[in-house]
Amino acid sequence: MAEAQSREPSPIADDVKRLAGYLERVNFAAYADLLQRPWRLAWLNWLGGVFRGLGIGIGFTIVAGVVLMVLDALTMLNLPVVGKYIAELVRIVQAELHQPTY
Repeated sequence: MAEAQSREPSPIADDVKRLAGYLERVNFAAYADLLQRPWRLAWLNWLGGVFRGLGIGIGFTIVAGVVLMVLDALTMLNLPVVGKYIAELVRIVQAELHQPTY
């Protein structure tokens, strides 16, 4: 009877196995290694920030360009009320683009 009980896994052993599997899935060893090398962590964070900033800048430029193209197309339709405001907005943006920078 004592042998049968020793072969059955205990609830604590099951929890430990489940925890070990979870830590392997989340790659905890690599995270712990990264925490041991703070300069590498700082470098990766800096590099990630640079690329996030570039992505935001490029993305905003594309979205703003598409919006301006749509507004420019709307001015060609000569909508009674909206057309005047859109034309003024497009004129302001084009004036800013052609203005020399110092």
